[in-house]
Amino acid sequence: MRLDVQPWGATLAELVDAARAAEAAGAGVAWTPELHRSAPVVAAAIAAGTQTIGVGTGIALAFARSAMLTALTALDLDELSGGRFRLGLGTGVARLNQDWHGADFEKPVPRLRDTVAIIRAVEAGGDPIAHEGVRSIAVRGWRRPYPAARPQIPIYLAAVGPAMLRLTAAIADGWISHELCPPDDLRTRIRPVLTGSRKLDIVASACCSVDADPAIARRRAANVVGFYASVRSYADMFGAAGFGPVTTAANAALRAGRPADDLGDLIPDEMVDAYTIAGTPAHCAARITEYDGLADAIKLSPPSYGLPADQVREAQKSLLELVGSRP
Repeated sequence: MRLDVQPWGATLAELVDAARAAEAAGAGVAWTPELHRSAPVVAAAIAAGTQTIGVGTGIALAFARSAMLTALTALDLDELSGGRFRLGLGTGVARLNQDWHGADFEKPVPRLRDTVAIIRAVEAGGDPIAHEGVRSIAVRGWRRPYPAARPQIPIYLAAVGPAMLRLTAAIADGWISHELCPPDDLRTRIRPVLTGSRKLDIVASACCSVDADPAIARRRAANVVGFYASVRSYADMFGAAGFGPVTTAANAALRAGRPADDLGDLIPDEMVDAYTIAGTPAHCAARITEYDGLADAIKLSPPSYGLPADQVREAQKSLLELVGSRP
């Protein structure tokens, strides 16, 4: 199983240095999220600053940009990286699209299907370029005059619900999981939908907090779980696992004015253990093996929510040492 990373940096320069360290440690792909930074811009910085590691958006928001602009960005990134780029797309939730980006969120499944179809049409070139659906495109008199690095760029979709998982299985080259993806959920709910006649690159994700003191490792990871525990969209998932009272407390704390990334004190150790990989190097290495046979890769990210930069740096250093120690 491939070990991928989601590098962190307080500056872009530091982030690129972290990607280089991941490359030296033997990581397969450096994925760039889209929350506090632009995923394509960070991917471009990593592509320019590395030589061999794969580079992917993990994930870029599919509806905050036009499908054609997303296609052109992907083509440029693939050229810049020498054919190392992977386009990871996700819908995001309704509030993020509508309130943060002024983007419509109607019919997300057919809209994402159309987005991928338009990207493929632009990538294929030709004149005219046309697609009709929930989202359409009609381009005449335009042709990209530059050679593509590859005939086709791998597209990964972030899917959580059953309809989006079925869409991923039907049209994507890969799947990239939510940050909280326990092995049992992958085994019982996700793989049965994704595993079919088409071969997908299945990428699980996990916050991985490594420290010689397991208590420190857990507490660093707790804010990640607390962030999601405060969001109503995840209440059913946590409730089914027996953590309903925790999500109620976290949501109440958020409404009372507590920062969403500083709720770790409300999260018990057993909940951290259920949704992250946290502990000593030996413990974390053993937890990673639980994904063998279930995923083609696991994307590991250091804990960063609500932590001072020096603690994130220390956590990332320990994580990359773990990646480098894997046979």
